[in-house]
Parts: sequence; structure tokens; C-alpha cells
Amino acid sequence: MTRKGTAGVNGGTESAGFFKAPVRDCLPFLYTPTMSDSPAVLTETPQAEPPAEFTGIRVGDPKHHAAGVTAVTSSLKHVFGQAGVSRGIRGMAKLNQANGFDCPSCAWPDPDDHRAVTEFCENGAKALASETTKRRVDPAFFAKHSVAEISRESDYWMEQQGRLTDPVVLRPGATHYEPIGWDEAFALIAAELSAIASPDEAIFYTSGRTVNEAAFLYGVFVRMFGTNNLPDCSNMCHESSGAALGESLGVGKGTVTLRDLEEADTILIAGQNPGTNHPRMLSTLQAAVRNGAEIVAINPMKEAGLVGFAHPQEITGMMGASTPLASSYLRVAINGDFALFRGLCKAVLAAEEKSPGTVLDRAFLDEHTHGFEAFVREVGATEWDAIESLSGLTRDEIEETAKTVLRGERKLITCWAMGLTQHLNAVATIREVVNLHLLLGAVGRPGAGLCPVRGHSNVQGDRTMGIFEKMPAAYHDAIDREFGFASPRKHGHDVVSSILAMHRGEGKVFFAMGGNFLQATPDTRFTAEALRQCSLTVHVSTKLNRSHVVTGRTGLILPCLGRSEEDLDESGQPQFATVENSMSVVHQSKGILSPASENLLSESMIVARLAEATLGARTKFAFVETARDYDRIREIIARTLPGFEDFNERVRHLGGFYLPNTARERNFQTATGKANFSDAVLSGAKPREGELMLMTVRSHDQFNTTVYGLHDRYRGIANERRVLFMHPGDMQERGLKPLAEIDVRNESDGRERVAERFLAVPYELPKGAVAGYFPELNVLVPIGLTAEISNTPCSKSIPVTVVARG
Repeated sequence: MTRKGTAGVNGGTESAGFFKAPVRDCLPFLYTPTMSDSPAVLTETPQAEPPAEFTGIRVGDPKHHAAGVTAVTSSLKHVFGQAGVSRGIRGMAKLNQANGFDCPSCAWPDPDDHRAVTEFCENGAKALASETTKRRVDPAFFAKHSVAEISRESDYWMEQQGRLTDPVVLRPGATHYEPIGWDEAFALIAAELSAIASPDEAIFYTSGRTVNEAAFLYGVFVRMFGTNNLPDCSNMCHESSGAALGESLGVGKGTVTLRDLEEADTILIAGQNPGTNHPRMLSTLQAAVRNGAEIVAINPMKEAGLVGFAHPQEITGMMGASTPLASSYLRVAINGDFALFRGLCKAVLAAEEKSPGTVLDRAFLDEHTHGFEAFVREVGATEWDAIESLSGLTRDEIEETAKTVLRGERKLITCWAMGLTQHLNAVATIREVVNLHLLLGAVGRPGAGLCPVRGHSNVQGDRTMGIFEKMPAAYHDAIDREFGFASPRKHGHDVVSSILAMHRGEGKVFFAMGGNFLQATPDTRFTAEALRQCSLTVHVSTKLNRSHVVTGRTGLILPCLGRSEEDLDESGQPQFATVENSMSVVHQSKGILSPASENLLSESMIVARLAEATLGARTKFAFVETARDYDRIREIIARTLPGFEDFNERVRHLGGFYLPNTARERNFQTATGKANFSDAVLSGAKPREGELMLMTVRSHDQFNTTVYGLHDRYRGIANERRVLFMHPGDMQERGLKPLAEIDVRNESDGRERVAERFLAVPYELPKGAVAGYFPELNVLVPIGLTAEISNTPCSKSIPVTVVARG
């Protein structure tokens, strides 16, 4: 995007190909951060949001393909700049290898057979660099910097400080964290848990980074303590997918493998940006295209990773030549996906009516589905005018896409991510995706199926292990038998209800197994108020983040081992943990690098020691003894969870093993015993007069809430995060020039929320749509705006107004 002749922020001017706003000197790609000069104010409340400061934006043209030599250069800069050459090379050589460790970034699966020497992507390299950095956040750091001082710095600054080395405590009224021994830390948590009136006043959050063994012990401990308050990061991302797929197919997971993608005729990619969020997926898509597949991209934003891919391990890719990916690109309106898929179903049914017996898979429909007639009636009652209005697409565009779907053997795969799951009607939308597949029998056969692409490396495994506030009765029965206790059956809090409980003063102890809860959740100021109501907040972490500065009356940080680091068993030998990827493959992850500090504990040992300190004589189970050897945990899992029989033996096979997936076998374990059509009435979000519809997105220099840098290379943004992408027509209507300073507001529930000081950037978006980065814009996501059924925050359809700053 090259724009000429417009004044930048504070008088900055642009030259050909980029804008430059000289608010402060542009930051180098990797730098050694320094603390701001402002003195600590002892009575200052730590800031819940990043500072509203600009960092010197440069705006260039968006890219037309992902990866290539630039991705390689970026990867090496990050790894060698943080870890050093020797440690960096050792880490990269074992990243995503069968005898190495699983990437702590996304959950995209590894190939079943051959793996490349460099089986990782640019963002995987950034995650490795972050974890293996030589920088340290030790007790001296906390003695030097008050919590209030730290809070005034950016999330990028916090990430750049390095690895946490020791447990630290922020005592009531204190301004600085101070060291605390492990025994004292666990005793402190146990005392707070013992002091609450009910176990349901404690909340135990889990991030998708947590390995299977730790997650299993954690779920058992929490239920022995007496609650099902086990919210997790899935509540904020693919909860809608699990709810939809469970109701439609009887399995809350995807139904395809990598081989299926490579054999597909058509791949629909809806609400997903693989070039930034799942870059290793691009090589799979490239293979599919080379095998004859057509890809249809469905996204309000034009994303480079959906347009083309320059494979960094091919000579042509390194020379800048890219493989075109999407053969068509549907610029759907925000939250227009339900309407699009309803239109595709309507077009498919019309094709069947025109040529009876040639389009639908009648045998599959008759044998394996329920509710077909009611669905057909609802589709027939849906007018094309409504479909066009809500989707932002024309009938011709949708019918042409339907022809693509019907090509070949109708081997259709639909992939999706947060662009489908974070809307009010997300569950209905995903069930409509399933409806399309059911019409064609495109489930449970080679080259066809559903593919929700998980964002964090073991979020699916954590749910399998029991991290869920409403696990089925079979799970409770199994752990009751194994451990000899009666687990609580009342459903617990998910993420949103946890925040509301803490805000009401009903959630008094908050324990987070990984993650950055404050920055991952909606309604940042409301969530900060909720956390401050607690008597104790605890975070198990590897790196400093903003959740550490917004605490309860007492705050604890417990540092743990990273994926890349050696984890020793009781005999002093390195041992492996396990994880589950997006396609239900359970496999080893074995760290090989020396830990960042001698004072780190594994996630499993933290859970075990906390359990014994808290439960005491209430349990006879030897948590600590069991956690010393992960084989012991896996033996219990094998006796407790279905699909894990002979766990220790099978996971030692090269590449691990697939968990059973009944839907993949066309065994639909629903209430009807069949795959269920949904006959939901078409719906969609439309902004009111004067409003725009905001979707939050990641930059290319971040993974979830972790900010590795200030660039968004594929969208043409350098050195800035406080941007709002806008349609040029929407800017013109509001009298905004490129890089105008703006505030963004939401008042959807009568409570005013303001994201202050952003820069308006013209971008190729549907009119009425705007986009910007989270976590900065999470402040605008109302705590009460959640998806029906799943209760997932609606971070992709937020009604906002945009106003110029005076």
C-alpha cells in the first residue's frame, strides 16, 4: 500500500512506499530494553493496559505471499539474537522433531512420516527464541523495579526482559515483588485456599501450553479440593467449535488428518490467517494445490498467507517465487459466514433439484443423518436477499463457490479458526458448516472432513486430560474409581463466568497454570477490577507479562521449565512429557537444553507440591512421588481415560499415536445416534447507524498475547501496534486522513469503553469493517457480549465508533 503526500502523525511526512511518524526514534528489530526515566510512585495503581504511546510507524505495501527468504532471516535474527548461536542451533535442531520437543507455539501437526531438518516456521522460531533467551528476570530485577513502574511499560518491553528465575511474592501493600522459597509459596497458597468459605471460591485457570501429564494431575487435584472451576483458554477460542461439533457429530474435535488435506478436491479456509497464526499449514496447502485442490479463502481481510506461499526450504521459494494458494477470495462481511454457508447449502440443494440423484450423497443422508427434512425447509425459507445482505457477497459469488465445492469427488475440507468462533452466532455458524458437509457426505472419508485449527500447542490435549468446567459423567466416574473419592459434579466457571464471579467478590483465589489471563480476556478494565478483588492471585509462568502487575491482595509468580528445557526424573535422567495436536495425535516432547535457572520446577511438580500442601491428610494419593516420573502419571491416565490404553508403550512409537475419533469412522455418538443437521434461523451482526464492526487480530510479530516485536510485515505495518485498519470510504466519511489519531469506543451495553490513541490506516476491508490488534483492543470487548451456548467472548464482532482526537 503506497500512499503519497499526506502528513503523518505530529507532522511526519511520507515518501514513496511508506509513512513515517517520528513520534520517537524507531526501535531496532531486537534491542536491549531500558526502563523509563519516570520515578516510581508508591501509591500508584499499576496499569492494566499497555501505554497509549506511539513508537514510530512505517506503512508500506501489504505482501502478496507469505514466508520466503525474509521469514528465514527473521527467524535467525530472533533465535540468534536471544539465545545465541550455539544454544539457538541446538534448539532449532530439535524443534518439532520426533526425538525433540514440541513447539510451544501453535498446534499444527507434524508429518506422520518424513520430517524436514527444520520442521518449524518463523513464529515457531520466535517462540523458541523467547523461551531460550539469555536474558533473565531475577530477584534483582524486581528489587530494582516496582510493580507500578513495570506496568507503565509495553507488553513488548515485558516480553523482552527475559526468563523468570525464582518464585517471587507481592505482599499486601508492597510496591515490589520479593523472593520467596518454594515451600513458603506452596504454604501461602494452601493457607489462602483453606481460608475460603467454599472450594467454589477458588478458580484454577489453564493455558494451552500445559503438557498432558501436568494437566491431568491438575484436574484431579482441583476436583479433590472440591470444585470444577477449571476455565481454560479454549473457552475464549474453540469452545464454539467443540459445542457445535459435539452436537452435530458427537465429537468436539476435527475429523481430518494431514493426508486428508493433501487429497482434498476443495479446501475452504474461513476466518483463519495461516500465514501468521499457523505458518506450517502453508506447506500442507501448497501440497494440496500441487495435487489439484482448489482453495477458497473466506476472510474480510486480504491475508498474504492465503494468497501465496514461498516455501523457505525450496530454491524457488528462497528466490521469491511463490505458489498461488487461494483460487478465489471471498471478502465476506464480518460475521457474514453463517449467511455464506447457508447460501452454499441453498445452491447445493438447488443443483440437486435441477439434477436429482447427482449431487447429494443420498446413501449417507439416509443411513447416517438426522433432521435433513427440517433443514431443507429452513433453507427454502431463507431468501437470497437476506443471504446477500448479511454475507456482504452476491448470489453469483456464492453460486460460483458452490460449483467449486461440487467439483471432483466432492472431497471437501473446511478449515476455520477464531474468525468463526468469536461471534454471537458462532455455534450456529459452525453447525451450518457441518450441514454443508453432511449434504455431500464429506465427513469420515479420505480427503474430506472438518478442520478446526487450534491455536495453542496443547489446548486440545488439556481438554482431553480433563481441563473443563463441565466434564462428562464418565470422566468423573473414572477418576472417582481410580483415586477413591467423590468428585464434585456441579458445573464450574468458564472464563467469562470466572471474571464475573471475581468481580462480585465470589471468586477469592485465582490460580493460573500459564498464560496471560488479563491480556487474553475481554473487557480489560473490568477484568482488572475482578482480579484486584481476589485475596490471592498466582501465575505459573516462564516470562514476565501484564497479568503479573494486576494482582489480588497478594500476588505470586511461580517460574516453571519451558518445553525446550531438560526435565529430569528422580534418577536424574531427562524425561519426556506428551502433548496432543490439532489432529488428535499424542506424541512426546522432550527438552534438551539446560534450564534458565536451577530454581525452576516443572509444571507437573508445581501441581504435585501444591496438591500435597493443600490437601494434606485429605488424600492418600502420593502426588509428588508420582510426579517424579511421568511414566507413573501416564500409567494412571491409561487406566482412566479412553483411548490411552498402553499409553507408555504407544507414545514411544515414532510420532506417537492417533486418539480414536468416532466421527472419522462415521460412528456419530450423538443423542440420535446419527449426525444431526441444524435448522437454525439465519442470523448475523449488523452495526447500527454511525457504528463500525471491529474484529481483533494478531500481528505477524505476536503469538496469542505474546508480543515478539512491533512489526506486521504481511500487512505492511512496521514499528507500531496502535493501529486501526479501516476502509478508505469509512475514513473519508469521518474526515480522517491516513495516520490520523483516533479513539475507538464501544457502548453496546450502556457502559462506555474507550481504546485511546490509535492511528487510522487505510486498508482493503469491506466497508463498515475495521480491524486492530489484541490485546490492545480487548478493552472494547464487553464482558457480556458472548457467543450463544459456548459463552465465548465476541472478539470478532464488536460494534464501535471511531472519533478523531482533538
